[in-house]
Amino acid sequence: MQTRAPLLVGRDAELVELTRALSGARAGRGGSAHLVGEAGIGKSRLAAMVAGRAFDAGMRVLRGRGSAIGPMVPFRPLAEALLSLFRGGESFEDGELGPYRPALGRLIPEWGGSAPAEPVSLVVLAEAVLRLLAVAGRDRGCLVVLEDLHDADAETLAVVEYLTDNLDLQPVMLLATIRNEPGAALDLARAGERRRTGRLLELSRLDRAQVRVMAASCLEIPPSEVVDDVVQRLWADSAGNPFIVEELLHSMVSSGLLVPSGEGWQVVGPLRTEVPAAVARSIANRTDRLGPQGRMVLSVAAVLGHRFPLSVVREVADIDDRGLLSHLHAGVAAQLVTPDEPAPDWYAFRHPLTAEALLSQLAPLDRAELSSKAADAVLELHPELPGHWCQLVASLRLDAGEEAAAGRLFAEAGRRALRDGAAGSAITLLDKANRLLTRRLDAGIRADILESLLPALAEAGHFDRAFQLAGKLSDLDGDGLDARRRAALHTRLAKVAYLAGRSADGAEQVAAARALLGPDPSDEDGARVDVVAAYMELDMPRPDRLTRAEELAFRAVAAAERSEQPVVACEAWELLGIITREHDIARAVECLERARQLGEQHQLPLQRAYAVMRLAGIDWLSTSDTLSLERARDEALRIGAITMAYSADAIIALDTVLGGDFGLAAERIEACAESVVRLQLGSMVRYIMMAKAALAGHQGRRREMDEALAEFRRWGGEKSQEAPLAVGLARVFCALLEENRPLALQELAETLAYEAATPTTFHLAGRHGLDLLLGVVDGRHDWSHYREIADSPAGRMRWNHHFTQLAAAVLHGRDGDGAQAAEAMARAQQAGAAFPLARHLGLRLVAESAHADHWGDPVAWLRRAEEYFHHNGITGPASACRALLRQVGVSVQQRRLGADQVPTALRSLGVTVREYDVFRLLVDRLGNKAIATRLHISPRTVEKHVASLIAKTQQPDREALTTYANAILAP
Repeated sequence: MQTRAPLLVGRDAELVELTRALSGARAGRGGSAHLVGEAGIGKSRLAAMVAGRAFDAGMRVLRGRGSAIGPMVPFRPLAEALLSLFRGGESFEDGELGPYRPALGRLIPEWGGSAPAEPVSLVVLAEAVLRLLAVAGRDRGCLVVLEDLHDADAETLAVVEYLTDNLDLQPVMLLATIRNEPGAALDLARAGERRRTGRLLELSRLDRAQVRVMAASCLEIPPSEVVDDVVQRLWADSAGNPFIVEELLHSMVSSGLLVPSGEGWQVVGPLRTEVPAAVARSIANRTDRLGPQGRMVLSVAAVLGHRFPLSVVREVADIDDRGLLSHLHAGVAAQLVTPDEPAPDWYAFRHPLTAEALLSQLAPLDRAELSSKAADAVLELHPELPGHWCQLVASLRLDAGEEAAAGRLFAEAGRRALRDGAAGSAITLLDKANRLLTRRLDAGIRADILESLLPALAEAGHFDRAFQLAGKLSDLDGDGLDARRRAALHTRLAKVAYLAGRSADGAEQVAAARALLGPDPSDEDGARVDVVAAYMELDMPRPDRLTRAEELAFRAVAAAERSEQPVVACEAWELLGIITREHDIARAVECLERARQLGEQHQLPLQRAYAVMRLAGIDWLSTSDTLSLERARDEALRIGAITMAYSADAIIALDTVLGGDFGLAAERIEACAESVVRLQLGSMVRYIMMAKAALAGHQGRRREMDEALAEFRRWGGEKSQEAPLAVGLARVFCALLEENRPLALQELAETLAYEAATPTTFHLAGRHGLDLLLGVVDGRHDWSHYREIADSPAGRMRWNHHFTQLAAAVLHGRDGDGAQAAEAMARAQQAGAAFPLARHLGLRLVAESAHADHWGDPVAWLRRAEEYFHHNGITGPASACRALLRQVGVSVQQRRLGADQVPTALRSLGVTVREYDVFRLLVDRLGNKAIATRLHISPRTVEKHVASLIAKTQQPDREALTTYANAILAP
């Protein structure tokens, strides 16, 4: 037997009408329909059937649902429906929605960053939704299903009413389900029916024949074989409500009143099932059959939630194990509860509505009393409230009306969630505690909550909310809160400001904290302020910022370890790792490993994740492998550390630029930029805009690069740590690709001057690599400068190492040591394999010196570089390579039509298009005359081409060339 009827019974007429409406929507004649009826009448099932037909017809199907569970969420059904548009990666151009796209930020988080400053009127929002739906359905039609509209908020109903009145000329159908209970949703449906802008389909109960068909479907037998007594009882007791028909039939079978017999079913004894008039009454009747004590047991269980522990139920109901299990077994038989298999001491209600129906039958005072007793029982059994118990008791205290106690427990649960790395859950719990306790307790408890809530909001990227809460810090000043606690709150807010890239705000908060603590703070207080101040120093535009940050970090480490503050120690060790990686990679790794170990030892997942992220960054700088970064990002997402995850995304995006996959890089940059701009993560916006500028610069697209750099400056980039990268990876490369060496050198000089004035923790801008190579090539730098740069940790980073080895090759060649030059060149090529553009640019730069000093193979290098630049549409270096080849007396292939058809291996050897035509015919072992006839050229010309091919491919004779051609062109 099936729990639910596999067939839709008794809705043929409605289904025909709705199917016709779907066809109209696909043809651009949209409209709305409202399915109205009592609970269990089959509204959702009919809506699902219509949605299935729409899907089969190729229409786009969007679903949303109103909910009475929890607080009212404005626009929930609409937001849920519209968000499904984007789960498959769907995108809409701004031009398609025009000025209405910003208004949709209220419903679609991804667009929230562009939301207008002033609130949007409901009419504008409704029109925006209408236009988005029209765009979504323009090619194939769109069905929007909004279920349980009776539970929707007034704002949602206002938008639905607007849609109902304006869908007639759109490729959109709106289908809503509404209970036939007095309310705004039902009024809306009836008004639409009167205005003839929407259909109202009121679903009636099933008749006797339809009940028989439905029962037969559940029992999987022909309708004629359903026992008449069963049909009569189902019809009489259900009054034709499909859900209750199923419930009653299931009850008959589970109670043994209806049993299988051969290929059919037979009734055993009188059918005595009690008949509910609605779902809640059905559950109440089944509960009544358990007796007063059984009803009490389930009422206690309902107070505890959908899942409930037997130990607590036993204490509150004051019943022994045998009696408890007896009632639970009866509840299982009545299809009310079921064992929660993974947890042997736990049971669960078969459906969450069961617990809700039981709670609805309790008087408010009775429910409060049971909740209070349940909370006391949990505390007696689990005094420390480990794991989920803390949140459970908090909810019970709240249901008991004990708001102060509930607030304290929610605060504790939130702090635990934050320690466990669950930032999202921490925010929810701490928010609830803050609301409960704001006007009820002393300032100290409220300060406790804010101390935990502020960093949780920061890690989740909710900076605006954090600063809104921080605006209330002044409210605590007159509440007797001591200076140390107020200083701690200012310190927390300074860390929020650092993560948001708001250095001026952060410095102001640090100053406020220091003023409150005075000149001689305790180790505990001093360490907290010093570590945040150290991070803030990194963003200060002054020459000693790294030195000052390092001093503060060392002071914070010492004070934190003396006062046993592992969180502060982790943060300080992490910062020391960032600062020291320029001059001592091994020491940097030691610092970060120390932070990671402390995080693991003290069970601090957030701090551990930060250390792992920094270690992954060092690994990337050393190897250009992003695997460890990707793993660190995944861990950050798992614990809800959104800002950390976006930091990894930004680095991976830059790696993709340096790796030469410009299409993928553009996608990654845009995806990351949209998120970090929306969240106002200043430092990350600067980093991703720098990467965007580098992407344009590496393609020689100056206008796009300048636009990205302008955006970079608007986010405070001019005096930031990212400024040297914006010049060295964007403007310098763009100048080199324009073959404007003087401009590139000028840009590099600007970068080096900025780094000297304001040292940075980023080391790929040119000082440790590209500047060395250009200086060696033009004779400005010698071996002493080379050793100073190449022996530094930053010079050994893979990106820089590629350029330092090219510089070494030029110096060795200039000294007449061709063997050493070749070895250095090989090392450079190995390091540069991860950076195709930089690698080929290096070949173009080094080839001039190699030819002048008679070492290496400058002709082959120039050909390889010319092939790369030509293939990627970078004309300046490609033309320069061809000019240099002509200067050294080498014939240069013409870039004629069809060159792209020549395999890369042959193009790199200088094989022309016409030579390739001859090469392909060698596979058939044709003679010169036959090839000449095929190509309409002379045999003498064929002979010249064959000779050229033998020389270029370095084959000994024509036979070897033919064999080589077969190998190259083999499928």
